[in-house]
Amino acid sequence: MVKKRVVVIGGGAAGLMAAGQAAEKGAEVILLEKMKRPGRKICISGKGRCNLTNSASVPDFIEHFGGNGRFLRQAFSRFFAPELVEFFQEKGLGVSLERGGRYFPTSGKAPDILKVFQAWLDSLDITIKTNSPVDRIIFNDDRIEGVKVGKKIIKADAVIIATGGTSYPATGSTGDGYALAKAAGHSIVPVRPALVPLEIVGGVESLLAGLEIRNCEVRLLVDGKQKRRLFGEFHFLKTSISGPVILTLSGEAVDALRVEKKVEIILDLKPALSEQKLDSRLIRDFEKRHKEVFSEVLRGLLPAALIPLCLQQTNIPAELPAGQISKKERKRLLQWLKQQRMEVSGYRSFREAIVTAGGVKLGEVNPKTMESKLVAGLYVAGEVLDLNGNTGGYNLQAAFSTGWLAGRDAASDTTS
Repeated sequence: MVKKRVVVIGGGAAGLMAAGQAAEKGAEVILLEKMKRPGRKICISGKGRCNLTNSASVPDFIEHFGGNGRFLRQAFSRFFAPELVEFFQEKGLGVSLERGGRYFPTSGKAPDILKVFQAWLDSLDITIKTNSPVDRIIFNDDRIEGVKVGKKIIKADAVIIATGGTSYPATGSTGDGYALAKAAGHSIVPVRPALVPLEIVGGVESLLAGLEIRNCEVRLLVDGKQKRRLFGEFHFLKTSISGPVILTLSGEAVDALRVEKKVEIILDLKPALSEQKLDSRLIRDFEKRHKEVFSEVLRGLLPAALIPLCLQQTNIPAELPAGQISKKERKRLLQWLKQQRMEVSGYRSFREAIVTAGGVKLGEVNPKTMESKLVAGLYVAGEVLDLNGNTGGYNLQAAFSTGWLAGRDAASDTTS
């Protein structure tokens, strides 16, 4: 009995999982990684902590991927968050559940994830070839024959494309898989940054760089119509705005900007209070502290870093006694606190995007196996697919699940 040979292109989350699963199913596995070492993106994910997955149910998980999430139902039915957590725990890695249903390695160190994979793949005698970019996939009569790496041809019974997207290109994710899949006949949905910081008009973000606002509400408007409303954290960076709520909204914002629609963000700094209740509070504060200057009263309402901006944009004098603030000025402050409007002018590049939107068209891939519907023996897994979810461990779980399915199916038969 001759082992089936499976070639995995890409040593990220999907590729490492696919390689190990194929080997456990009895295949001879060769993992090809273009960088000096595999798993570089894993090591920087989650700010170096690696948010592995989430405790959300399958239906909730799927919702976090939008309309394309249904494609993942088959993969999640076979290998989902509980199985992933058990997978790591069985290999000696502690996994802890944190707020928001997010799972992280207990050590808090993303490289520990890579160490688990390296030990696992070594135990399975998988051949890992680094500095080995694949030039093309070789197939004949719609059947895989192998891959070409430089001048060398590597024969294979199955090939798995798991090259990732184009986010964080310094880690090796430069979109190579799209070209390989396209050459095999696949359609590529236009790729664009997702979970990416947004740029705004006015430049106030540079004045507030480093400020993180918790418990605020953010609304996304496209051509004046509200599209989504989220509650959570909002961050100011040197050149953009970010934070969990902005990253989650960024996909719709990017798509709207690409077709030249007007995009705005409405920030509510006091979402727990209606405008009426907030106005009543302002009246009480101004009456109680009528001798104090306006800037001092603001300290009880805002983070210190926001006060200069508030003074500038409301045009209320900092030294004006609170008792002398007019009704018109109070209403201006109220609107500023509840409806701070920012026009979005653009978005950051793939270098700052957490994931990639777009990719290999899902209708051309079998969701039960991850095998191409166009070329027998060709599989596609991970971020190279037209799948992108919200922050919170969703994208990594999709990579692990699709990689698991692709690896096992690619090795499912033997040749004699």
